[in-house]
Amino acid sequence: MKSIRRANAKVNRRTFIRQGVAGLGAAASVFSISLPAPAATAAITKAVVDPYRGLKVGVASYSLRKFKLDEALSMTRAMGVKYITLKDFHLPFKTSKAEREEARRKTEAAGITLLGGGVIYMKNDEQEIRSMFEYAREAGMPTIVAAPDPAGLDLVEKMAKEFNIRVAIHNHGPGDQRYPSPLDVLKLIQDRHELLGVCIDVGHTIRLGQDPVEVTRRCASRLHDFHIKDVTRADPSGKAIELGRGVIDLVGLMKVLLELKFPYHVALEHELSADNPIPGMVESFAYLRGILAAL
Repeated sequence: MKSIRRANAKVNRRTFIRQGVAGLGAAASVFSISLPAPAATAAITKAVVDPYRGLKVGVASYSLRKFKLDEALSMTRAMGVKYITLKDFHLPFKTSKAEREEARRKTEAAGITLLGGGVIYMKNDEQEIRSMFEYAREAGMPTIVAAPDPAGLDLVEKMAKEFNIRVAIHNHGPGDQRYPSPLDVLKLIQDRHELLGVCIDVGHTIRLGQDPVEVTRRCASRLHDFHIKDVTRADPSGKAIELGRGVIDLVGLMKVLLELKFPYHVALEHELSADNPIPGMVESFAYLRGILAAL
């Protein structure tokens, strides 16, 4: 399949990364970012251009799971992105309303927009499901990236409508008995309220032997969140790797998301090097910027 060949079969990977770094105006340090010039010098500086071309590219905070919330926010900001989805490592479920509101204020103060929480697992239990929606509402999360018990979807749909919060059900590939593919999610939610949708994990999708580009097109009308990553093989043995080093057609995926004018989170979920994830994440974001600069 063309769409699951390495992107660098057609385009030089080093060129993408070089373009991506130039597009950011990268500083020498990972934790130093270029800021727009003051207004007084605007006449002698070039216009600030969005390197992600309108896509809300950011971080799934699972990538930074070994760090506290304040550190994760600082790292996200330093990498030049301004969107995040929080995992419960950074905002535990057993927190008060005040603690959740404080996490939201910290996120906003860091110049980062909170686009959701998850992955959040839900049993078929009304009290538990309600508590997860209250958690999301109090933290200011517009989307729950979820893996609910399929038997509880009636309750999830009911709560989504009551709280007016989107639910993006996440696929987990081979070994997931409930939602291995985004298409399995789509079958279960396509006749339900539009607040229920799909979070495509492209790594798990290709590990099923499915084409993430085609799957993204098929799920487009109910695509509420998107986890971007790369893997080494298009089969169940595929392992996580930095963007551009694996087999996923990231060029094709970016083309589709641009065509769709995808309005929700495109979250980098970096599963490697939990103790030192920044180098791989910086490389991955640079690769994405390079693709977008070349398209």
